[in-house]
Amino acid sequence: MDPTFIMGSLGTVTGEKITRLFEYATTHRQAVVLFTASGGDDPAIVGGIATFHQQAVTVITTDRGKTTEEKIIKHFGSPMPSGYRKALRLIKQAAKFKRPVLCFVNTAGAFPSKEAEENGQGSAIAQNILQISQLAIPIITIIYGEGGSGGALALACGDEVWMLENSTYSILSPEGFASIMWKDSTKADKAAELMQMVPQALLKQGIIEGIIPESEKHQQTCKNIEQVLLKRLNKLQELSPNQLLANRKKRYRKF
Repeated sequence: MDPTFIMGSLGTVTGEKITRLFEYATTHRQAVVLFTASGGDDPAIVGGIATFHQQAVTVITTDRGKTTEEKIIKHFGSPMPSGYRKALRLIKQAAKFKRPVLCFVNTAGAFPSKEAEENGQGSAIAQNILQISQLAIPIITIIYGEGGSGGALALACGDEVWMLENSTYSILSPEGFASIMWKDSTKADKAAELMQMVPQALLKQGIIEGIIPESEKHQQTCKNIEQVLLKRLNKLQELSPNQLLANRKKRYRKF
């Protein structure tokens, strides 16, 4: 995986597409499309097998789309239950073949619709959290834009979570928080401050493992991501399956 393709259009403006990572990384591997019992394939979740520093990995990313038509089809990067089930099946496949998993998250949250609820949105997210946390393979998540609510957590329940320095990670949007707390969505700025949704605050609380610096030069941001992934994967792969699961359990017990 050439790191210059990881975040090709992402500099200091977070939240841009990461689909290039998947498209390039799977050039010599295979993209995987899985149809599920919850309504077929979900284009908001893209996944497949890639090569990263001469080893096979499974890559999963949310995809917001590029054109207006794509954004509508992909629900602006908010997955349906079928998307979470697709991600789970990819990760379980990776566990079967002992491949590490790299997840890239940029979503405002799971898609809120009648159809999503009827197809078990809450159950799909819960099953991801339950089952992924028990798989004895290295799983690293990079949040590169928005990490919103359970929709992000369903892809961030592995060993480590890292954030680009201009990204956010929160239980819900500041507007939603303000609406619940004060019945006034215009107080979003105040809500964002209280929520401590920025990487620096989350690192201090031990919710994430680290912050990845961003640069105005896209290639440098890519290299920063590559270095973190390579270093942390090597560390995690030194652990036995039992150690990996014990450390993961300890991580989440802190919360």
